[in-house]
Amino acid sequence: MVKLNKIYTRTGDDGTTALVCGPRRFKHDLRVDAYGTIDEANSAIGIARLYTADDSTLDGMLFRIQNDLFDLGADLATPDTGETLEWEPLRVVQSQVDRIEQEIDTLNAHLEPLKSFVLPGGTPAAANLHLARTIARRAERIIVDLMQIPGEAVSAPALKYVNRLSDFLFVAARFANDVGKADVLWVPGKNR
Repeated sequence: MVKLNKIYTRTGDDGTTALVCGPRRFKHDLRVDAYGTIDEANSAIGIARLYTADDSTLDGMLFRIQNDLFDLGADLATPDTGETLEWEPLRVVQSQVDRIEQEIDTLNAHLEPLKSFVLPGGTPAAANLHLARTIARRAERIIVDLMQIPGEAVSAPALKYVNRLSDFLFVAARFANDVGKADVLWVPGKNR
C-alpha cells in the first residue's frame, strides 16, 4: 500500500527520482517521462470529468480509467529486469485492455460513422477529452521509444492499454459532443 505522510523528501534535489523497485533515474529518463506523461493524461481526464458528472455511464468509465492509469504508472515505474522481487509488482493485465475495448464499443455503438476527421473541441468535456487523447498518444510514443533501449522492457498489456486509451478518449470525446451531433468536422482546404 501507498503511505504518503511527508510530501517533500529532498531526495530529488539532484535531478533524480526513485523507481518503485529502488534504482534512481534522472528525471528526464524516458521511463520517468513515460509514467509522468501518463499522469498528465490522467490529470486531463480529471478536468474532463468536471463536465461529465451528469453522465453516470461516461463518468464511470473515465473514473475506472483514471484508476487504471495509476496501475499503468506503477507498471512503468517498476521495470521488469528479470530479477525476483520481494513483492509482486503491479502490472496492467489483459482484462483491463479487454474492458477498455468493450467500453469503446459501447460508446461507439451510439455514434454515426464519420465522414471526415473531427476537429478537437465542442463541449468542454469533449475538448478536454481530446486534450487527454493527444497526451495519451504522446505517452505511447515515449513508451515505444523506451522499448527500443536494450534492457528497458514494457509489458505487452501495458503497451496495448495505452494504445486503446487514445482510441477510447477519441470515442468518449465524440460521445460527450452530444453523441457526435456537436462534432466539428474538418473541411479539407476550406480556408484556402
